[in-house]
Amino acid sequence: MKDYQDFHTTSNFSAEDALEWAWEEFQDDVVMTSSFGAEDMVIMDMLFRRKLKIKIATIDTGRLPEETYKLMERAGEKYGIAVSTYFPDFSEVESMVSEKGINLFYKSPENRKLCCSIRKVQPLNRLLNGKKAWVTGLRSDQTEFRKNSIVVELDKSRNIVKINPLLNWTSEDVWKYIKENKVPYNELHDRGYPSIGCAPCTRAVKPGENERAGRWWWETDLKECGIHMNHESQPFPTEMVIKGRRGD
Repeated sequence: MKDYQDFHTTSNFSAEDALEWAWEEFQDDVVMTSSFGAEDMVIMDMLFRRKLKIKIATIDTGRLPEETYKLMERAGEKYGIAVSTYFPDFSEVESMVSEKGINLFYKSPENRKLCCSIRKVQPLNRLLNGKKAWVTGLRSDQTEFRKNSIVVELDKSRNIVKINPLLNWTSEDVWKYIKENKVPYNELHDRGYPSIGCAPCTRAVKPGENERAGRWWWETDLKECGIHMNHESQPFPTEMVIKGRRGD
């Protein structure tokens, strides 16, 4: 395995190298957060093949598509893993729905962000509490905001190391890996859904649209729920920054 100090001196490394470094560096204090998107399934497959025991956790917002639940079961059967599931605080969901309605997110950007905060961001913060690092499936070409990320960074607001092993991959890289390695994936991808979130907030994209155009399609600003923004990031630390590419 490469020493972490190699990461900033060479571009000849792979996503697997970053995952192995994460496990060696943090052991039980690192967790992978998965929404069971295509990128997350690639990482899950890599962990399985490399026999890396990084814990995997997911957030069930209560509004996920049935196809996502089916994939959760298929992934568990294929990889023999137990994914920890975190849920929103039921009292906060009840209060929000009673006050603003079941589909409040269509009414205003503020309502949508409130729903994302209660159903996604707050459970994530609870999931990450006590951990030193988390692994994500972010890619830099997904949104303008994400292109400013680096492979290993410090999320200052949460005081946690954030590891993005597929940051410099493209969608083509992801699907090439999935096909070559027979990785299970959400069947909605075959119906024109490149990015999948909650059922009422996700639609298929039209030809030529950005892959996240189907997320909160009625809004025109950043296509983010708040999990990967609303915080300040910086290299962790300078000598451990990975500036790499996909390894062949």
